[in-house]
Amino acid sequence: QVQLVESGGGLVQAGGSLRLSCAASGRTFSSYAMGWFRQAPGKERDFVAHISRSGGFIEYADSVKGRFTIDRDNAKNTVYLQMNSLKPEDTAVYHCAATGRVDSSSVYYAKFYALWGQGTQVTVSS
Repeated sequence: QVQLVESGGGLVQAGGSLRLSCAASGRTFSSYAMGWFRQAPGKERDFVAHISRSGGFIEYADSVKGRFTIDRDNAKNTVYLQMNSLKPEDTAVYHCAATGRVDSSSVYYAKFYALWGQGTQVTVSS
């Protein structure tokens, strides 16, 4: 069973950047597609980005397109989320998630992912 641990969150001013990391335990990381979700206080967990097992299929939420980049290093068992031009509305707890399923139409939904990390707080001040 893969375990996921996020890091890299923090407090940043609007317009700044952060790079989140999600380290996975186990030897089967490359068999999982990965996603990033975020959850602000009092709100639902929202899709941010998805990357397929090989990295050949990537999707982003409209709200982050052009600002965020997801990538992965299977040799390091790590998926990353580079976040640029941050806005106060990006403030949330960011979670990485893993799925062994393949369905490009479902990557936007939290229920598609079986494994979750505890999350890392990102706070963007105005």
